[in-house]
Amino acid sequence: MRKPVALHICAAVVAVGVICLPAVAIAADADAAPNKEAAAPPPEAPKPLIAPDGIPASSVATSLPPEIGGFFGLRKALADRGFQFGFTYIGEALANLRGGATRTGAIYEGRLEMVLDGDLEKAIGIPGLTMHINAFQIHGRGLSTYNIGNLMPISNIEATHATRLFEAWLQQEFLGGKASVRFGQLAADQEFVTTSWGGLFINGTFGWPTITAANLPSGGPAYPLATPGVRVKLDPTANLSLLAAVFNGDPAGPANPFNNPNPQARNNNGVKFRLSDRPFVIAEAQGKYEIAGLAGTAKLGGWTHFGRFADQRFGVDRLSLADPTGVGVAIQHRGNLGIYGVFDQQIYKLPSGEADKGVGVFMRGSISPSDRNLVSFYIDAGVNFTGMIPGRPDDSFGVAVGHAQISSAARGLDFDTNFFNATFGPVRSSETTIEATYLFKVIDGWTLQPNFQYVIRPAGGIPDPRDPLGLQRVGNAVVAGLRSTIKY
Repeated sequence: MRKPVALHICAAVVAVGVICLPAVAIAADADAAPNKEAAAPPPEAPKPLIAPDGIPASSVATSLPPEIGGFFGLRKALADRGFQFGFTYIGEALANLRGGATRTGAIYEGRLEMVLDGDLEKAIGIPGLTMHINAFQIHGRGLSTYNIGNLMPISNIEATHATRLFEAWLQQEFLGGKASVRFGQLAADQEFVTTSWGGLFINGTFGWPTITAANLPSGGPAYPLATPGVRVKLDPTANLSLLAAVFNGDPAGPANPFNNPNPQARNNNGVKFRLSDRPFVIAEAQGKYEIAGLAGTAKLGGWTHFGRFADQRFGVDRLSLADPTGVGVAIQHRGNLGIYGVFDQQIYKLPSGEADKGVGVFMRGSISPSDRNLVSFYIDAGVNFTGMIPGRPDDSFGVAVGHAQISSAARGLDFDTNFFNATFGPVRSSETTIEATYLFKVIDGWTLQPNFQYVIRPAGGIPDPRDPLGLQRVGNAVVAGLRSTIKY
């Protein structure tokens, strides 16, 4: 079946935007150029990849005795050779106070991240070559999986219990750092569809958005599943970046009757390194600008997947998949795609002039074809207040909303199911999550973050499993919790 004409029109609009965005960024460069009569300020020295003492930025190590913070001299010794390691532990208690698909209750989950970075120019003498490896030890039970059953994960660390490799890559820079190629095991959510002002929030949808997580095989190349890939980046000007990447199309491999339906269990340790799946390709243009001295970023991008995707409503006999007279085998569509935009804007800057302090807003939107995807439209937005409380320059407070619309094809299947079974069950429509959170800095490298979330129509409004008649949709969920993050 052909992809919707409207989506092709939107793709054309995005293509025009990607073409025009460089012109906007170049104009911003021209506007930012200093007056010839005025002395230009000296450029800031780039921050070194490896700290001289081997201690990562914002680490509790700076508050510990030097022997412990420096790992008894190991950090300095490795830094002298071009390497730096670190650990980050995130632990959180979350409670589902009301609603959800299964039950109320509380959980604890945690994630230990281990990171090794290397400046290989310093280590082995190859200019512009760097490396990065990180791995996770994930434990506990996820609230979304075990209690609520919603599409937008309550926590961005929720994953199946495992010790797993995440990313492992080399990056080679060219043209004085204006171009780079990164290759190895990569995750798309580390560079694509990202928002700087949305990084405060805990819900997973404000990272890798639900529309890509729900529609791509195994959730796509994103936490906790990275996959082999190559990423190319070009910075034609200081205000413009162009990125493109190709990934193996399924980080866990396809499900079948003989393996685990959970993709995270199919690639439980992150070392499958699959290369045989049809590719996933994503590209993005990023433009920076200023309005009245307030920094902003606009991003336009799109992705395509070359695999096959099952129709959400109709079988190969053109009958509904809910029709008992049909064969029940879904049409397999060739390929899939999505287009998206990201907007970050500072709307108030503190008198100190720090770029990451003040008030900032963000918004993202994305669409995908309805016939082959569970989610066809997604939008989120939020506001972030950082350093606004006197005496608390590193605290942040924010409110954000995410909305995922169930595709018309998936909704149609719900209608068909009711029709052919003479039932009156709920029809899925959309899921909306509202989050409010406050990030409290205890000391360098240690933060506490209370969090509140309200989930409207979990999973789009599926039937409540506790209703014997199947007439009621699952109740809206109320979630509260506390996160602790320690970086060493």
